[in-house]
Amino acid sequence: MARSSGWDGVACRRLETPWHDALSLFSFAGAWAPPEGRVAAGWGAWDGEQLAGALLAERAGRAWLFHGPVVVAPPDAAPDGAVDVAGRLVADALGQAEADGIETVFTRPQGLDRVWVRSGFIPLPEVELPKALRDRPGLGLFGWRGGTALWSSAGRGASRARPAPARS
Repeated sequence: MARSSGWDGVACRRLETPWHDALSLFSFAGAWAPPEGRVAAGWGAWDGEQLAGALLAERAGRAWLFHGPVVVAPPDAAPDGAVDVAGRLVADALGQAEADGIETVFTRPQGLDRVWVRSGFIPLPEVELPKALRDRPGLGLFGWRGGTALWSSAGRGASRARPAPARS
C-alpha cells in the first residue's frame, strides 16, 4: 500500500475578497501580511475544503509586492510538498500578473530562494522597490519582470545612456 504524500488533491486557485481566511492563515503561521485594505490580489491552495496555503499581493501602480507564500503542511505531508505548493501558488500568481498588466513583482525571499529563482526572480537593491511598497518587514528583495521588460544596471536617477566610446 502506497503512503500518501500528504499533498494529494491540493488545488490552487485565485482568492476572492474578503481576505480574512488567508490573513488568518498568515497569522497562524506567524508571517507578516498586509492589512486587509491593502491586499490587491491573492491565491490559495486548498486541501479539500481547508485553506492550506496562501499568497497575497499589494499593488502600487504596475507593480505587486508578494507576501508569502504561507503553506501549512498536513501531518503526513512529504517535506518538499510544501515547497512544491508554494511554487504552484507563485506560478499561478505570475500568470495572473501578466494578465492584470503588472510589469514588476517584488518579494522578500524568506528562505524560499529556490522557489523565487526557479520562477525567474533575481536579487535586487532596495532602491528598486516603489516608495508605496517600502517599509515592509523582511530582509532582502527579489524582483521579477514579465514580458519583454528588462532590468537596467543603471541606478535610479542615473543616466541610462551609454557613454560614447573613446576615440583614439
